[in-house]
Amino acid sequence: MSLTPFLVALFAFAVLCALFATGHGVHARRRWRERHRFAATLRLAWGLVFLALALLGAFAGSVLLGYRRLAAEAPVAHIEARALGAQRYIVDVSTPDGAHRQVELAGDDWQLDARVIKWTPRAVMLGAQPLYRLDRIGGRYRDVAQERSAARTAVALDDTQWPDLWTLKRSFPKWLPWIDADYGSAAYLPLVDGGRYEVTLAAAGGLVARPADAATAEKLRGEGG
Repeated sequence: MSLTPFLVALFAFAVLCALFATGHGVHARRRWRERHRFAATLRLAWGLVFLALALLGAFAGSVLLGYRRLAAEAPVAHIEARALGAQRYIVDVSTPDGAHRQVELAGDDWQLDARVIKWTPRAVMLGAQPLYRLDRIGGRYRDVAQERSAARTAVALDDTQWPDLWTLKRSFPKWLPWIDADYGSAAYLPLVDGGRYEVTLAAAGGLVARPADAATAEKLRGEGG
């Protein structure tokens, strides 16, 4: 069930209670000026009750909205693979900003690595989203012995030389206290001829890889992936 109607209802309830609180406050002031002390006190008490309900509704809505963001995923890359031979593939990497990169990989799996900035829970509740920068894509062998001895392929996806937020956090951790963690995240899936994959970033900070279509999913099941 979507949280959207409930969130709308919570915030609408908070606004309505705030209006009632304001109305009672105005009437309390008027009664006080008219020297109707008991009526003014009663109005003020009701105003405080509605104010507390408004704050409670707004707080509950904000908390739920924050958790909804934590559960959301944003697309970061679309990957397509074409076999060249045994354990050799041409891989196309496309990103939401329109960038495109074609690389040649050796191995049984592709692996995408990214640098991730994760904010503190308080910052997330206020709307801060995880930041990421795709680092590299490489080939991965399933056999450990082959992984140690065979030719490795890894291609950088970010050629920026300037210091970034991830680097600054590692160099000066006390300067950026609202950053909860900075770390690398990786996702991988088996390479199959004609395979199409989607990679997303969860709001909690991790990369998630999935087949992009039913044909790829079927091929992965055949591979045991």
